[in-house]
Amino acid sequence: MFPADDIRMTDQRSDLERIFKNNNKRRIDKWNHYFDIYERYLSRFRNREIAILEIGVSQGGSLQMWKEYFGGKAEIFGIDIDPRCKQFEEENIQVFIGSQSDRKFLREVKTLIPRLDILIDDGGHTMKQQIVSFEELFGHVKEDGIYLCEDLHTSYKLNWGGGYRRRRTFIEYSKNFIDYLHAHHSEQNHLKANTFTYAVNAIHYYDSVLVIEKKTREKPTREKTGELVFYGKINHSPGKKAVRELTYFFLQTVNRALRFFRFPGSSIWK
Repeated sequence: MFPADDIRMTDQRSDLERIFKNNNKRRIDKWNHYFDIYERYLSRFRNREIAILEIGVSQGGSLQMWKEYFGGKAEIFGIDIDPRCKQFEEENIQVFIGSQSDRKFLREVKTLIPRLDILIDDGGHTMKQQIVSFEELFGHVKEDGIYLCEDLHTSYKLNWGGGYRRRRTFIEYSKNFIDYLHAHHSEQNHLKANTFTYAVNAIHYYDSVLVIEKKTREKPTREKTGELVFYGKINHSPGKKAVRELTYFFLQTVNRALRFFRFPGSSIWK
């Protein structure tokens, strides 16, 4: 055992979490595990000229937190439906009053703010609010920016319109993003590369948080390097080769039919 005097306790918290824990200004309400996520994806924006929008101002504390964390070069914008939140404006902080499910309002906001480096949806967390906000504002995030949607657990909560595998929850809606990310590899007409495919580098799911990393990209390419060890295919007799080709054709036909009806792959398809 080490003597007590030799134990060195270190503070493992991020700068942002320390700002939160030491806060004695306006109220901030965050889940504790969010801070590691913030640090992982947002720390690279510190002390840079950036624009950040947070949907959901509440008591105004998080706007102050972002201002302290990102530094004086950051422009901080907030959206809230409560007109009292307008009082939280200060230097480098501007608040817009309106509903995040109002497409007309969100489109107007886009004309009043620069392209965003970071967008954080911490608003009302209903399914319509999260979906409409994504559809209207995702394109306003810069090519190397971050779109972060919080409190995804409401997709499982009745009072927010949620439920396990319930249609049009934000969780179910966002599962399409996985397909869009891989659309270049699709062989079917109803999944083709779209603007999301070309604009997104990665998507990350955490408990109650979705992080989308934007990055302009083209269709993936593949190359080979190094020397071959084996050359050509295994030689089969003409009879065996014909059987193999016929079997392959049959299995491929069956698998196409199964795929069309979205049935699981055949157990004989290996």
